[in-house]
Amino acid sequence: MTNRFNIAPVLSAVVLLCCAALILGAKVNAAGEGKITGTVKLVGTAPHMRGIDMSKDPVCAKAQGSDPAHLENVVVGQGGGLENVVLYLSEGLAGSALTQVPTSVPVFDQKNCVYTPHVLAMDVNQNFKVANSDQTSHNIHPNPNPMTGNIPWNLSQPPGAPPIEKSWKAEEVAIPVQCNIHPWMHGWLVVVKGPYATTDSNGNYTIENVPPGNYTVTAWQEDYGTQTQKVTVAAGKPGSADFTFKPK
Repeated sequence: MTNRFNIAPVLSAVVLLCCAALILGAKVNAAGEGKITGTVKLVGTAPHMRGIDMSKDPVCAKAQGSDPAHLENVVVGQGGGLENVVLYLSEGLAGSALTQVPTSVPVFDQKNCVYTPHVLAMDVNQNFKVANSDQTSHNIHPNPNPMTGNIPWNLSQPPGAPPIEKSWKAEEVAIPVQCNIHPWMHGWLVVVKGPYATTDSNGNYTIENVPPGNYTVTAWQEDYGTQTQKVTVAAGKPGSADFTFKPK
């Protein structure tokens, strides 16, 4: 009986310690789950994006139907929202937030003989896939800057072929991608370190999993270059940054 009474307080103490650890862990995780939100807009008249002639490949021409694709260098949505702008933290990250690699696997699809999405962002060493949803062969050819340490590759992908899985070992904003079979196919791979986001059709974005701290947020657009802003993220309070670009 004596031993049982002696053990009870010890068990109670262990339970209390475990509960405290769980609560503290939850608070730490919540603090690390900050975010930065905002919009990116084009102020002024958007440039005309010409249509793409795909008549050289009947499969591509048929896939487009009566609504042919257009160039996507500058895609402007409702209220001037600028699509396909990549936002990332160019200064301020440290520790695990800088080195942790996302487990998600972004997909760069070849659909209706264009790259979807037109711009695909990813982290250094993050796996991504290149898929072919078309009933025609493609040849994907990323051409990184050799000074970064990223190695170019050039692979064919016939209809029904499995996705190609790759990653990049160094930051690079940005890597142009082309198809050697269909010269109108052009897109971008943007490789950064740490949390990132890409604007939607209305120019909105959210960078998730940002620990509290002071950061420089960089916005990259393929024709208009980059802009930066200083942003502070506090525990329980997201940061915000809005960007505006002007037509050249």
